[in-house]
Amino acid sequence: MKARKIRSQEDFSLAGRGLGTFVLIGTLLATWIGTGSIFGNAQKTYQIGVGAFILPIAGVLGIAVLWRLAASIREMEVYTIQDILEKRFGVATRIIGMIALMLAYVIIVSYQYRAGAAVVGRLVPGLDGSALAVIIVAVFVIAYTALAGMYSVAYTDVVNGVLMVVGLCFAIPLLFSDVGGFEGIRSSLPADQVQMTASYTPVRLVNWLLPTLLLILGDANVYQRFFSAKDPGVARRSAAWLILGIAVLECAIIALALLGRVMVEQGKLPAPENVAHIVVSIAFDALPPLLGAMLMGTVVAIVVSTADSFLLAPSTSFVRDVYKRFLKPDASEESVVFLGRVVVIVFGLVALGMAFTSDKFFEVALFAYTIYGASITPVMIAAFFWPRATLGGAVASMLTGVIVALGWQWAQMGGQVASLGESIGWAGLAEVDAVLPALSLSVLALVSVSLMQADPRSPSAS
Repeated sequence: MKARKIRSQEDFSLAGRGLGTFVLIGTLLATWIGTGSIFGNAQKTYQIGVGAFILPIAGVLGIAVLWRLAASIREMEVYTIQDILEKRFGVATRIIGMIALMLAYVIIVSYQYRAGAAVVGRLVPGLDGSALAVIIVAVFVIAYTALAGMYSVAYTDVVNGVLMVVGLCFAIPLLFSDVGGFEGIRSSLPADQVQMTASYTPVRLVNWLLPTLLLILGDANVYQRFFSAKDPGVARRSAAWLILGIAVLECAIIALALLGRVMVEQGKLPAPENVAHIVVSIAFDALPPLLGAMLMGTVVAIVVSTADSFLLAPSTSFVRDVYKRFLKPDASEESVVFLGRVVVIVFGLVALGMAFTSDKFFEVALFAYTIYGASITPVMIAAFFWPRATLGGAVASMLTGVIVALGWQWAQMGGQVASLGESIGWAGLAEVDAVLPALSLSVLALVSVSLMQADPRSPSAS
């Protein structure tokens, strides 16, 4: 039904800029609370215990900043964040931003497929851990997103958001009682997992929190939903409610994963082969059938809502930032919509190929966030808050962020970072993920190059 409403790029990409507060809150919440939460944060919770309750702080802080900007973002009447970058800095930032977005978001889509496959594998005998399960999920997500774009994404996200709330609200009290309440948690977990700060070090906190903060501050999905709002007031109100929604649901997912770990320690739940699947194990092995099905519906809702959003964003960017901007500016709306669907399919298939490269949710998610956040977020923040930033500074910052993120990750995997740490007498350097050097050098490039160039506000620079 929604597919028949698509007549223009504005309909396909932004739901005709007609989303009200309730729908916008639902789609924002369902988009952000994704596989990184239900699998990545659950994985980290299983490993470190109650210390994982610090993880939602990054998302809450990021949305608090965007709450200030939400109305201004909607007033811009643009389609993508690349439109903002070009308007403020120039066409070069549009191109680099598009490349960084496509690279990071396709990686994010790839592990959504693996997350969905974890569910399919439990539902269908013989598909557990198989490539076919991943392919089935990919085909569904690609077709679902290509049919109606933001209409299918936004309105289904509202249902997904309701499923999340209901599923978690019923499951957590039941499991909390089953494990023996707070006393059962304290007596079952290792001592270091009961202490909030036992697993914290400054480097770990930076590695865990900074990539997420950077992503949400520049997340094309969040901006795209603000662009889709009926008016600036709707965008701002939705952002305010999103702060509360993220805090509550992220903590609820962590609490659920923690209870699952306690049940494993108490012998009431088999330990999953992949600890990131602890919530899936709870749904199938620890809850009554009806409640388990409800929780499983929550997991599926989270996977689908995240996958379609991160698949739609790079597709919209390619059509808007390449095809319409450079190749065929006078393209008809029908051809733009058709191409948008084709690009969804192409990017979806690329993500499918990437899905078979890693099954580590938390680490892959943080790396994708780093690529995007270190390259785009500093420049986006400068676009709103630092008039002195120049085109040269923006380009230098974006290129530095992408190159350092990819290079550091490669060097870390190859052992070169550890070797460098040993040579300078800092063994802990091996624990520093790409986000800190990538962000630091990206910001340094932005500031230093901008200050070396003429002030863009001066008459001589125009």
